[in-house]
Amino acid sequence: MRRIDALRVVADFTAELPVVVTCAASSRELAAVADRPNHLYLLDSMGLAGSVATGIALGLADTPVPKVIAVEGDGSLLMNPNVLPTGGFLRPDKLVMVLLDNAVYGATANLPTYSEDIDLGLLAEASGWTVHRAADPEELAAALSLARELPGPVLVHVHIEVGNAANVPKLLEDPVVIGRRFQDWLRARIESPAEVSL
Repeated sequence: MRRIDALRVVADFTAELPVVVTCAASSRELAAVADRPNHLYLLDSMGLAGSVATGIALGLADTPVPKVIAVEGDGSLLMNPNVLPTGGFLRPDKLVMVLLDNAVYGATANLPTYSEDIDLGLLAEASGWTVHRAADPEELAAALSLARELPGPVLVHVHIEVGNAANVPKLLEDPVVIGRRFQDWLRARIESPAEVSL
């Protein structure tokens, strides 16, 4: 399964959920699939999607928003692996992380990450996360269905092929504009809970 195929499945499941997306190809490809105001693209903040999503999930604990989704890559997660024990300790009930693992840094000529030898799903389990695994769109859809019914933190460990989708435009929107759009969307969802759906 290619990254963009996985992101199509994620987009299908998250039209009404806050989604925090790691930088580079993950943000560009998700925006190409479905650019929505509920997407917070962290354009230049590699390693922080899990941390930002953890904070949002904790902040939304007493709101009608059912889940917060982080989309992370293996290289990015390895820049900030502390998010796993932090999530396991804080146990944000609404947090789901989708880990797109291709065992390379896609932005640097596919140099290998550690995930070829270190199972990041097992690292999450050891940190107290519930972990589901997927290697094709059907398994990913099933894992996301389970994840939205379980208390967090939940990690969906998705093994994807090496390579970026072709002809995907750069995401050149001002990060301030992206942040404001996301903030406005989230405020509307909190203030109008009847509009929130899974």
